[in-house]
Amino acid sequence: MNTNELETLIAKSLTDFYDRRIKCLEDLKLEIFLKRKNPYLLRAIGMEKASEFVESIMSAHLSASDETIFGDAFFEPIAKMVSSGKVSDAEGVDFTIEQKNRYKAISMKSGPNIFSSSQKKKQHEQFLSLKSRLYKIHKQFDPIVGHAYGKLNKDASEKQIYRDVSGQKFWEEITGDADADFYLKLIELMKKEPQKHKQKFNEEWNKSINKFTKNFIENYCHKDGSIDWEKLTKLISEEKKITEE
Repeated sequence: MNTNELETLIAKSLTDFYDRRIKCLEDLKLEIFLKRKNPYLLRAIGMEKASEFVESIMSAHLSASDETIFGDAFFEPIAKMVSSGKVSDAEGVDFTIEQKNRYKAISMKSGPNIFSSSQKKKQHEQFLSLKSRLYKIHKQFDPIVGHAYGKLNKDASEKQIYRDVSGQKFWEEITGDADADFYLKLIELMKKEPQKHKQKFNEEWNKSINKFTKNFIENYCHKDGSIDWEKLTKLISEEKKITEE
C-alpha cells in the first residue's frame, strides 16, 4: 500500500470513528450511564453542580467507550488492509495471514492491557481450537495477540501458545515494512483530519451536555437546585420489591 492509499484509508477510518462517537452520544440514555456510577464517590469528591456532574460522568463514559470504538473503527480495518489478511470466522481471532510455510492467526487489541488469568486461558483455548481445525494445511501455526500501541512487559517464564506483539513490532510484523516506521506513518498521515471532525463532534457534545443537564435537574435535583443524592442512590442501588398477586 502506497502513502496516498494509506492516507485515504486513515481519513476514512477517522470519519468512521467520529461517526460512531456521535452515534454513541445520540443513543445514550441518562439513566443508563447514571446506574453505572458510584454515588458515594461522586458526593465524597464534592460534586454539587448539575452541569459539572453530568459532564464529569459523560466524559468518563466517553473515555471508556472511545478505546473500543477507535480499535474497531481505526486500528482493526487498517491492520486487515495493510496485512492483506483475511477476516476469520474463528472465535477470538480477528484476521489471518497465510504465508508459504506459516499461518498467522491474529487477535487484535488496542493497547497492552493485561489479561486476567481467565481471559488468558480463554484466548489460549480459542487458538488451540483453531489449530485443531487447521492440522491438514501442514504449515506452522503462529497465533498472535497484537497490540496496536504500547510496549508489553511480559514475564518470560509464562507459558502460552500465542505470542504477544505490541506497538512498533506489531505493525512491522503484519506489514513487513522494511523501515520499521509504519507505526509512525499512522499518526503522521492523520494530518488535519481530526480537526475537520472535532467541530461537529463538539457541537453534538455540547447539545448532549445541555440535554442531559436539563433532564438531570428535572429528575434528580431538589426544588432548590441541590442534587437529590437519596433519589440518585436509590436509582443506582435499590432492589425493587416484587409484590405477589
